[in-house]
Amino acid sequence: MDFAAKFAEGLPYADFLNKYGSPDQRQRWNDFFHCVSLNDIQKALLGSFTRQMKVIVLAGTWCGDCVNQCPMFEHFSQACPQLDIRFFDRDANPDLGQAMATCGAARVPSVVFLSEDGYVCGRYGDRTLSKYRSLVGSLVGNACSTGIALGDDLALSVMQDWLDEFERIQWMLRTSGRLRSLHGD
Repeated sequence: MDFAAKFAEGLPYADFLNKYGSPDQRQRWNDFFHCVSLNDIQKALLGSFTRQMKVIVLAGTWCGDCVNQCPMFEHFSQACPQLDIRFFDRDANPDLGQAMATCGAARVPSVVFLSEDGYVCGRYGDRTLSKYRSLVGSLVGNACSTGIALGDDLALSVMQDWLDEFERIQWMLRTSGRLRSLHGD
């Protein structure tokens, strides 16, 4: 798939929610957005990014994991003008779902990171390590999580997991010989 060409078809966060989310779904995303925030160190880190990053997010407004992760990306975007994050509905974009398949399925949320000129730099999703650790831990108990409501500590850990991946890609772009030559730095 030509991810750079596909990126241009994506929607910013609010437009994605308005197009694909029901009023109830939009409220759930909004509620979670207001439940999490970046701390000063995270804001400073995002503010230090110098390379443009294009980010494709495959999601579903109906998806509990998306509710509990995608609003974090909007926090990142608001703190960092170098991030250009575009959202795609999984069901409306089966080609993208197939190209981004994880573990044999179009799982969401899934992310593809691109350089400013459209080269693939990494993929991440559908859940972070912290979330998987929590799920595996719940397998030994009597009840399994619905994936809709996260505890404060888990949400903070998931946010940090995602931020770590955004940071990894940023440093990849910042140290790229090709991009350093292009930018003269």
